[in-house]
Parts: sequence; C-alpha cells; structure tokens
Amino acid sequence: MPRPVLDESKLHPNVRQRIAEHHADIVQEVMAAVARDAVVVVGMGLNPMPKKACAALDAAHIRHTYMEYGNYFNQWRRRNALKMWTGWPTFPMVFVKGTLVGGANDLQALIDSGELKTMLG
Repeated sequence: MPRPVLDESKLHPNVRQRIAEHHADIVQEVMAAVARDAVVVVGMGLNPMPKKACAALDAAHIRHTYMEYGNYFNQWRRRNALKMWTGWPTFPMVFVKGTLVGGANDLQALIDSGELKTMLG
C-alpha cells in the first residue's frame, strides 16, 4: 500500500520552490551516500538506536557508512527534511543498496534472517 503523498498539483506554485529547497543540502548529501555506498546508516547523537544499528553491522562484519546529524537539542529541522524525503519517522534510517530497510530493529531482523547478506550479494 503506497503512503499518501500530497500530489504536486495540489501545491500552490508559490510554495513549490520552498518545499524543493527545504534543507536540500542534507537530502542531497544522504542521496549521494546511498547511491555510492552499499550500506548507509543515518542517525543522530544521543540516540542509542543508530549506535545499535552500527554495532549490529560491525558484529556481522558488514562495512557501512554512518552519517550523523545533530542530536535531540539541535538540527531537528534539517533532520525533518530527511523524514519528509523518506517518509520514515525515526532514526536511524538504514539503506541497503539504495533501499530504505527501516531502523535498527528492522536491520537486526534482516541480519538474523540472512536476508541482508542476500541483499548485498
């Protein structure tokens, strides 16, 4: 079931550019890493779940790129642009071969089932 996303035809022309440019730098940076690297974890400081995801990848001997943006006290607006882009509501955001697979618990389930190794080929 696709998630609802406001159709661009329902955006007034005066706001389209603002929406497109809303912290586009952080989105472009993550998009570039996701296109370049097989496994990318996007997180934030002071949140134990990104560390859990990285530890799970380390334990499985899977190389990954970790990108951290602020913490609970700062950069929330920038992180919000990533949430708007992906539709994923929490951190970490884990990408495998360009596909968002979820967060730390979702990643651990893929590791435990062997599916992550299959995805990585």
